[in-house]
Amino acid sequence: MHVSRKQRWGWLRSSTATTVSFVFIVLLVLVALVGPFVLPGNPAAISRDVLQPPSPDALFGTDHLGRDQLTRMVYGARISLLVGVLAAGMAIVVGIAVGACAGFFGGIVDIALMRMSEFFQVIPTLIVAVAIVALIGPGLANIIGVIALLSWAQTARVTRAEVLRVKQLDYVNAVRCLGHREFLVLLREVIPNSLPAVMPLIALGVADAILQESSISFLGLGSPDTISWGLLLHDGQQNLLSAWWMVVIPGLAIFATVLSLNILGDAVSTALNPRLRLTGRVRRKVVTP
Repeated sequence: MHVSRKQRWGWLRSSTATTVSFVFIVLLVLVALVGPFVLPGNPAAISRDVLQPPSPDALFGTDHLGRDQLTRMVYGARISLLVGVLAAGMAIVVGIAVGACAGFFGGIVDIALMRMSEFFQVIPTLIVAVAIVALIGPGLANIIGVIALLSWAQTARVTRAEVLRVKQLDYVNAVRCLGHREFLVLLREVIPNSLPAVMPLIALGVADAILQESSISFLGLGSPDTISWGLLLHDGQQNLLSAWWMVVIPGLAIFATVLSLNILGDAVSTALNPRLRLTGRVRRKVVTP
């Protein structure tokens, strides 16, 4: 079933949840990029106004050292989004490479790579990530690398399934008949036409990476010199009863960001799959009185 690009965008715009999620993510990215240059305060500046609740002078209150929480939230958004994008990007690239090689070449290559991906899928990702970071030490680069290392398996399996389908198409067989090398056929023809199936995993991967980084930092294994939403949660846990805003505000930010990215990922998946979109229409007709 062929679906035009206009129809896909129309489907995305027709969903209120998708539109709200998209606007939220765009605003969040703008705040993360522009906010630090607009806000006059220093996120590390200490004052005597400790544990002040949200007020017109401090919209998000202050922490136990008198630091402005709004400024720290904006700076934390940059780090959390940076970790999410870099870790998810690395995992997507590795997953595409592994899945494409497994699906295209088959045989022992397919068996070996898929067994490896199954191993990474069954291990408890967060527990292993915490253990590895505890061993190699805190640091932004370490956290990004560990999250990427443990997050590529799902992309590999989705890519493999799509490559198995694409490599059987007539135009791929025609390119092979022209005498092109197998590796070039994979790079130029098969992988580019398999990417639409991987696109929904980008938003989901960023959401998962943000959640993992927040969990690692919340447990005290993040870099103390790098402000992230997870670090703000860690700082606020000891003052939860007396300064609820130190935990609630960054917690809501993480929740809203992860939820919005998941909604966007599901929406992109539905827009790219006509069968899922048709199923959604049927369900709405059944539910609507």
